[in-house]
This record gives sequence, structure tokens and C-alpha cells, in this order.
Amino acid sequence: MEDVIIRLIPLPVHVRAFTMPDAQGDYNVYINVLLSTEQQNISLQHELRHIRRGDFYKRDKTAKEIEEENKN
Repeated sequence: MEDVIIRLIPLPVHVRAFTMPDAQGDYNVYINVLLSTEQQNISLQHELRHIRRGDFYKRDKTAKEIEEENKN
């Protein structure tokens, strides 16, 4: 895993967090600042699982399939 940069920003209510890899190979994790601290931590752990599993480079699966796998 390369560097992980975590940013707390206001997002729409239905978006808890998302991650965007950048051109340098680092991961920018955006967490909804409107969530409780507990939910922010849960969302961060969810995003970190995506990074560890290499989900951003799975071209043979849809985002929905990846999310289903990440629930387990």
C-alpha cells in the first residue's frame, strides 16, 4: 500500500466515504465530516479494506460486486 491521505469533507448525506487513487499511486480517502466519529471510523476501515484488497484495479467486477464482497 502506498500513502493514504485522509480528508474530512462535507458530502451528501447518502455518501459516507470514497477513495480515489491519484497519479502518484497514493490513495485519497474522503470521509463525510457530517457523520459521527464512530461512523467515520467504520467508513475509514471500509475504505482501507478496499485499498488492501486492491479493489481499485479489479476490471472484471462492477462496483456493486466489489461492495458485496467487501461486506464480508
